[in-house]
Amino acid sequence: MGLPGRQEALALLRQHVKQENLVRHMLATEAIMRALARRLGGDEELWGISGLLHDLDLEIVDNDMNRHARTTVGILQGIGFPQEGLDAILAHNGDVLGIQLRNNFELAMTAAETITGLVVACTLVYPTRKVADVQAASIRKRMKEKRFAANVNRDRILEIEKTGISLDELIDISLQAMRGVAADIGL
Repeated sequence: MGLPGRQEALALLRQHVKQENLVRHMLATEAIMRALARRLGGDEELWGISGLLHDLDLEIVDNDMNRHARTTVGILQGIGFPQEGLDAILAHNGDVLGIQLRNNFELAMTAAETITGLVVACTLVYPTRKVADVQAASIRKRMKEKRFAANVNRDRILEIEKTGISLDELIDISLQAMRGVAADIGL
């Protein structure tokens, strides 16, 4: 099969993921990855579908981070998913699996899937709870507050700088991307 189309990828996601917040995280990651692919000259479809499916196994492995991403890769290998996408999916859990980030795709995946948590947390403290109302300056400020969204690893977000994209640009890209899918992610 190779790289599934978006509808096939969504069906695969719905087959394996039941928690709506996790689905929303994966949709947000897809949107950011598509935007980063455009910015960095990556394959937008591959980067987007990889972002959409990166956490496919979290419920299967019951949040066992030592198995996370490996199980997703096993599922996707079965359909002939491109190796570059499999590598990026593994790399997003590289801090646990001992995998170094080697290229822009892997760096983008790691930063994109992590920054979604910070953007969502910032959105939820706004009275409207709408990502359209979130200001980039708020995210920058919250990035420095280690106790705010304490589970969001700021170092993983900053990996994006190795691609030549600044933190400020990543924040702008992420906000725009997540605003574009606001209805799908409930924000």
